[in-house]
Amino acid sequence: MASTPAQPAAAMSAGEASLGRHLARRLVQVGVSDVFAVPGDFNLTLLDHLIAEPGLRLVGCCNELNAGYAADGENLPVICIAGGPNSNDYGTNRILHHTIGLPDFSQELRCFQTVTCHQAVVTNLDDAHEQIDTAIATALRESKPVYLSISCNLPGLPHPTFSRDPVPFFLAPRMSNKMGLEAAVEATVEFLNKAVKPVLVGGPKLRVAKAGKAFVGLVPETHPHFIGTYWGAVSTAFCAEIVESADAYLFAGPIFNDYSSVGYSFLLKKDKAIIVQPERVIVGNGPAFGCVMMKEFLSELAKRVKKNSTAYENYKRIFVPEGQPLESEPNEPLRVNVLFKHIQKMLTGDSAVVAETGDSWFNCQKLKLPEGCGYEFQMQYGSIGWSVGALLGYAQGANTKRVIACIGDGSFQVTAQDVSTMIRCQQNSIIFLINNGGYTIEVEIHDGPYNEELTAAIKTAVEEKKDSLCFIEVICHKDDTSKELLEWGSRVSAANSRPPNPQ
Repeated sequence: MASTPAQPAAAMSAGEASLGRHLARRLVQVGVSDVFAVPGDFNLTLLDHLIAEPGLRLVGCCNELNAGYAADGENLPVICIAGGPNSNDYGTNRILHHTIGLPDFSQELRCFQTVTCHQAVVTNLDDAHEQIDTAIATALRESKPVYLSISCNLPGLPHPTFSRDPVPFFLAPRMSNKMGLEAAVEATVEFLNKAVKPVLVGGPKLRVAKAGKAFVGLVPETHPHFIGTYWGAVSTAFCAEIVESADAYLFAGPIFNDYSSVGYSFLLKKDKAIIVQPERVIVGNGPAFGCVMMKEFLSELAKRVKKNSTAYENYKRIFVPEGQPLESEPNEPLRVNVLFKHIQKMLTGDSAVVAETGDSWFNCQKLKLPEGCGYEFQMQYGSIGWSVGALLGYAQGANTKRVIACIGDGSFQVTAQDVSTMIRCQQNSIIFLINNGGYTIEVEIHDGPYNEELTAAIKTAVEEKKDSLCFIEVICHKDDTSKELLEWGSRVSAANSRPPNPQ
């Protein structure tokens, strides 16, 4: 489910007091505008009710994987709705299709228990209202996915609990423990004010904590003190040197996993770090403060901490402007760094970039984003093929932006089918398929002026076809990779191949 600002729910007559209509109205009420769906015999009746709701758009996807990628995002209130067996079949010895062939139908529920924050299986109408509302409220409150299974014979049935329009949710905002907040701010101010060259690093959890503005506006790349992306050994040039040489660093909303830490090779020291999570602050090796909301903490901290520009001044002393890719010779095969030079010129505040898992991570990370330009990539799970479904969902929700996706040929094969859905939805994204798997044979077929062809293709995409979905395949050499991928790959490989600890 993709969420946008709430719209008023449709009016309802007494004859429409069904479970399916209630669920559809509730989704609209909490701000859902798009339902990414794969039809099946267990959910067909429910889909009829969702289609009938004026405030919802049903986006039929080619498979469940892409539907999930389209709706999902790290730390978002995704509502996964599944059609379940007929309510009369629960507790019987019947074997049903869409199961693993056992009379126990709970295997799907058990699968979702480890990846959702709440699960509900609706098999009767008496508590359906409560189960649906509890699931949706939990998703909103926790900003995490929930699972909701509804028996296939229930959506069209009326019940007295559905006879009125649903009362709007009221979810009390989470507030800091005031004493804990004061103590955390006081300890952090003391820690930072005695530092000579402290730095601030914003992480992905800033967004879920809604603390972007409190943290210097989520640090747009146009901010005068923005020095780049910290990513250990593959950071923006001169950024890692400044961060890792600092005598104090505040990380707001970080995720330190093997990918983001480049195989655990960060040169950071715990006693120099302040870690600010959405509801918790840890200062160095010392105190930890729970029930402290990140947004409130950062706002209070900004009022009290002393200005210190030493680290930025050090950065300016060592900074050397990056060079430009070598100009291509006439009829020279296209290089990836030249491709991204062209993509850089395409970006505006009305653009967004979706970077696929792989070398596109590193090439897109080097792009300089104009004010307002969106940027998405998936770092926690690192699923190849994620970007196709994500592009579908992003473009559907942010229809005022033109989305540029950079996808490798291997990843594209996993989820390619839903390009057809983008066409059906009349989206106008631009897909760059970076194909480094067939360069040699392509040369045999067509050893042509790839650079000139790219320039012409981009010109067509941004001018004549500016309102259409554009697909540009870029053929490059199989060894044409960023230096960051080589560095990152070797370090993550080393971390993966560590021998077992002695027993």
